[in-house]
Amino acid sequence: MASAKASTPRPQTAAWLRSSNDISQQFLAFGGRADVVSLAGGLPAAELYPVAEVQAAAQAAIARHGATIMEYGPVEGLPALRQLIAARASAETGGTFTAANVLLTTGSMQALDLIGKVLVDPGELIVAQAPTYLGALDAWRPRAPSYRPLDWTLTDPDFDATLARAKFVYSVPNYSNPTGVLVSQERRVALLDKVLEAGTWLVEDDPYLSIQLDGSPGPSILSHSVARSTRPGPYDGPVIYLGTVSKSLVPGLRVGWVIAEPGMIQNLALTKMASDLSGSLLTQAIALELMEREFDHQHSRSIVPVYRERRDALLREANARLADWFEWEVPVGGMFVWMRSKGDAIDTDALYKFAVEEKVAYVPSSVFDFTGENRFAMRVNFTRSSPEVIAEGVRRLARAIEHYLSARQQLDGAA
Repeated sequence: MASAKASTPRPQTAAWLRSSNDISQQFLAFGGRADVVSLAGGLPAAELYPVAEVQAAAQAAIARHGATIMEYGPVEGLPALRQLIAARASAETGGTFTAANVLLTTGSMQALDLIGKVLVDPGELIVAQAPTYLGALDAWRPRAPSYRPLDWTLTDPDFDATLARAKFVYSVPNYSNPTGVLVSQERRVALLDKVLEAGTWLVEDDPYLSIQLDGSPGPSILSHSVARSTRPGPYDGPVIYLGTVSKSLVPGLRVGWVIAEPGMIQNLALTKMASDLSGSLLTQAIALELMEREFDHQHSRSIVPVYRERRDALLREANARLADWFEWEVPVGGMFVWMRSKGDAIDTDALYKFAVEEKVAYVPSSVFDFTGENRFAMRVNFTRSSPEVIAEGVRRLARAIEHYLSARQQLDGAA
């Protein structure tokens, strides 16, 4: 377990730590205004939340468990929900998982925080998908780690040596935040092989699994790890898998989980005890009611057509109004389109000032980059708003780009 000694971020990164936090707070505050069209959020559509079903599940949970779910509980979480998640993992991977392989957390964010505390001392190395999830960077920021980008092609001749020094690899192979990329099965297997050779950990963060817009992502890296195991008994491999109900049900339940070998689960649970003593047995029991009858799967199937329509509306409007300046791939799942400035011609940090004037919000790429240097892309969300609102947001964004380019031209002319 990593030590908890205090540290000061290295001078060359301290300025970026401040600036990325500042930008994050700016777009969060601005994007929440009623007069702003926000394409910035990473949230499901609130109007699709299954309010009646959650209410019924809450009543059933209280009737079933009584006052016991209003107490403090085991730090590992509600035993019945841990067993259900273990059974699902066994069925999905073909492996053997028990409750000892499962820790319930307050969303995936707590899992990321715990992993940092258990594995990383200040300055130690994390190999992370790049660009990467802002929440992961925020979770590990107090640890002041160093980073190396994960290149899924694995063609870097120094990658093996880098991996040998890394405390873990952070990956989001299914529809990642922010890029929406779906990683091929071949590359998942190749990365797992490298991790096994290096003897390090591989974190597989999978919050968007339920938002499969076109086709299926195929087996998880955890599944491939199970296939390589030769030992009998519960799973004991290097993959630390993170799941959540935040996208398949509702984020307000704050129920997530870690699936890993029992020793890692014990270390994470020990650290969790000092963090929150125990999670909410009440919300875990509500999640149990819904997941036992597979309502999470049913609900996912019902919202996917809505999200697909919204993705298509965003891309249709973007093709008409933004294609001269930005390029992108069509995401086959998840919640985001990653738009890259053609020829790095538009600094999306600088563009944000003009977006504020047009009352439209997005997330600039710099906050997803652990160096803070990628300033030529933006993350655009399509799940939160209706097609009509999305179209208006793109129109406002196009106007902001035109004003940005005009202002820059005037500055260049004055120089």
